[in-house]
Amino acid sequence: MFMETKFQSDQVLIRQYLEGKETSFEILLNRYKDKVFSYIMFTIRDEMLANDIFQETFMKAIRTLKKGGYNEEGKFLPWVNRIAHNLMIDHFRRNKKYPTTNGGPDFDIFDIIPDESKTVEETAIHGQLMGDIKKLVHQLPDDQKEVLMMRMYFDMSFKEIAERTNVSINTALGRMRYALVNLRKMAEKKNISYVN
Repeated sequence: MFMETKFQSDQVLIRQYLEGKETSFEILLNRYKDKVFSYIMFTIRDEMLANDIFQETFMKAIRTLKKGGYNEEGKFLPWVNRIAHNLMIDHFRRNKKYPTTNGGPDFDIFDIIPDESKTVEETAIHGQLMGDIKKLVHQLPDDQKEVLMMRMYFDMSFKEIAERTNVSINTALGRMRYALVNLRKMAEKKNISYVN
């Protein structure tokens, strides 16, 4: 029974949770906790505070679900990330500061790219390429890095990115374009042919 529930869609799990099946929300939490925490930690860069905001995010998600305030068809992760984002903004407004998104030394935007490699050699080559590209991403200007992360890691639309970063859609698109152009230039300079 549990295995059957584990592979249900987000929508089915949410419906089951609202019908009183508490374990369904547990499955959703386990499904997305790493991505949500990574997003918070990437912005906050303070583990204790990130943990507090993480807990608050899921408490608010539960309250909103129970009040019938969720209507994001099949977009549970972006919805939860929006809650986290708003809680972080609230925190920084209270403290009169907002961090620039420059990532920590362990942040890896490319961890989420699926590895289709079949052999040990291919896996090693892929790992090396991803490591090289990760280093290049860290050299991007903060505004470009932020848009790249939101687009690739959190699958946010440019409209959502524009709203989150308080810029126009054209500015968000421009930052993504410059990020890709800069990555390509840096990759060519370092003879990394993986970035296209």
